[in-house]
Amino acid sequence: MDESIDKADGKKGGTAGGKAGSGLGFAAQVGAQAARKLKAQRHPAQGVWFGLGMMGLIGWSVAVPTVTGALLGLWLDGHHAGKHAWTLPLLAAGLVLGCANAWRWVAKEDEAMRAEEESGDA
Repeated sequence: MDESIDKADGKKGGTAGGKAGSGLGFAAQVGAQAARKLKAQRHPAQGVWFGLGMMGLIGWSVAVPTVTGALLGLWLDGHHAGKHAWTLPLLAAGLVLGCANAWRWVAKEDEAMRAEEESGDA
């Protein structure tokens, strides 16, 4: 019973990476790790402030159209009084517009992150 330990990674077995038939040699694994390290140095991890800033940006992209719709509705109700009020429908329209804008922005950011992740894996 021969339990040889691979000196490259300290695992049992004689193949690189400890996985039989992995197809990657030790040099390829080191190269992949170096590439990941360089990528991490070019794009440092985003901190707490970055996340809070993104939440604020998304919040403003919803709040501004909502408040704008409400103010426009109040102005229309004050200057062009009619049978129906404008405030609530324009507030709702601003909210829908703001949510759609935030959704589109988040989807675009998600797509960019996935594309960067895929290009880094290639």
